[in-house]
Amino acid sequence: MNTLRDKRGTRWAVLMLISFTMMAAYFFYDAMAPLKEMLEKEQGWTSTDYGLFTSSYSWFNVFLLMLFFGGILLDRKGIRFTGRLATILMVAGALIKYAALSGLFPTEGSLFGIKLQVLYASLGFAVYGVGAEVMGVVVSRAIIKWFKGYELALAMGLQLSIARLGTSIAFLTANPLASYFGNVPNLVMFGVILLIIGALAFLIYTVKYDKKLDSQTGIIDYSSPEDQFKLADVKAIVTNYGFWLVAILCILFYSCVFPFLKYAPDLMTNKFGVDSEWSGLIPSILPVGTIILTPLFGTIYDKKGKGATIMIIGSLMMVGIHALFSVPFLNNWIFAAFLTVLLGISFSLVPSAMWPSINKIIPEKQLGTAFALIFWVQNIGLMSVPLLIGYVLDRWCKTTGADGSISYDYTLPMLIFTSFAVLSVIFAFLLKREDRRKGYGLEKANEEK
Repeated sequence: MNTLRDKRGTRWAVLMLISFTMMAAYFFYDAMAPLKEMLEKEQGWTSTDYGLFTSSYSWFNVFLLMLFFGGILLDRKGIRFTGRLATILMVAGALIKYAALSGLFPTEGSLFGIKLQVLYASLGFAVYGVGAEVMGVVVSRAIIKWFKGYELALAMGLQLSIARLGTSIAFLTANPLASYFGNVPNLVMFGVILLIIGALAFLIYTVKYDKKLDSQTGIIDYSSPEDQFKLADVKAIVTNYGFWLVAILCILFYSCVFPFLKYAPDLMTNKFGVDSEWSGLIPSILPVGTIILTPLFGTIYDKKGKGATIMIIGSLMMVGIHALFSVPFLNNWIFAAFLTVLLGISFSLVPSAMWPSINKIIPEKQLGTAFALIFWVQNIGLMSVPLLIGYVLDRWCKTTGADGSISYDYTLPMLIFTSFAVLSVIFAFLLKREDRRKGYGLEKANEEK
């Protein structure tokens, strides 16, 4: 019997709805990155404050294991329940962040050595981070549900591309919008509105498509009773060597990208002389390039295979890019734009092959928790690396001019990013070797003949 998932147009309609939800999430995640200098000037934040705030996105996911529990919840309760809960957490956390930045909470004083405003904004961002990361797991599971046996890698690539469009828009518009709205809090509220629209898009998906597909297949919200995840299966995941190779590659590779993007506008101003009003322009190139390239590389993986090889090539490129960013005398903005284009290619290669490969390493009934565990490992990097870079900038790279102006030397931070890239290459090679040993099929095509 043909079901909704067998209709090409319906599959792509589903993908557009859930991708818009993630696009809104990515916009909110990155909207503060171009405003680092504004926060320092208007709110009195330091690079360490900014690094702490950026790292807070992953606090609850890492220390309270919320991603792990989110994965179990997904495997037990399904896509609809877990996704709706995740969108509620995203909006709630975003509202807390808005309240902190707009002065609705007390801002004077500190707690545990952290400025109260920074602490409250960070707690809101941490709540948002739980929702956003769990939503990422939900969307990955939903794509596998609708596209397995069809254009799986292409669909995942397109979802990532549309989501990253939110990042590109954030880098392009954050400073102009903050100036237009008059302050940072109003920009945050704009992001809240986008998140609410994204939540409505996911609600439409669950009501119009997901529930109907489950009724056609006789499955109650994705998992049949005999296939539902059991806690004992956690052992099968964490003792899978291939799983850990993917997870460690994920944390190393993404630590070279997302934390870098949080500081990229400041890098453009301090090293390449770009005016702070347009400091997000060059970093915005990266997501734009991935919109085309990630689906392209995903299609290659679907039709030709070579997933492990694609991950190796992307990781090798990342080493060269960050190494060149660290060279002090290479400080022309055109060169920065060129490296950002290359970074977009690298950032398209690895995820286009990495995420569809998990389905080949982990049994389907454990995918929700497996994705959640990988996202948890990734969040360790998203939490620790921004904090490390912020501390390094304040401790060793900061210069205060006679007029009180502050500038930063980004050579050391870029060398740190380069070291993560080198390690990612090592683990990409180890994953390819393990694929040869275990026969996961990472080098084989995804589409069924």
